[in-house]
Amino acid sequence: MHKGAGPYFRRYDLPGGTVEANESLAAAVQGEFLEKAGINVQVKENVGVCDFLIPYKLHKKGTSHIHHIAIFYLVQIIGGTPTQTPEKFEGQDSLGALWLPRKEITADNSLPLVLQAFQWLETKKLSFEFQRLDTWVVLK
Repeated sequence: MHKGAGPYFRRYDLPGGTVEANESLAAAVQGEFLEKAGINVQVKENVGVCDFLIPYKLHKKGTSHIHHIAIFYLVQIIGGTPTQTPEKFEGQDSLGALWLPRKEITADNSLPLVLQAFQWLETKKLSFEFQRLDTWVVLK
């Protein structure tokens, strides 16, 4: 997924978002995949959690950093096709979904959690060390 706004603008991300009231984590994962990528998935396994802190001022919260917590799930695609034109609504930050070869994913063009996901795919291990990314630059 390519980001179209916020601190991750113009970087590659995985589908994700806010868990709604009375919604399970698995249902949130399924909903975010459909909403942002056009893909129906079945949640197979909870892989783990990572977190990182990046400098970014949120006007409504008055903070200077965002603490991003990512919960990773192994999913199986059960339908749909990645969409290049996701539904538009207030707060939608996806520019669309696409498949990319691993060699095209770098620390300069992707979120740290994308790199963590590839680490897990390659080693079946996920780093649980907190990452503070004070040199993070929001792309223009």
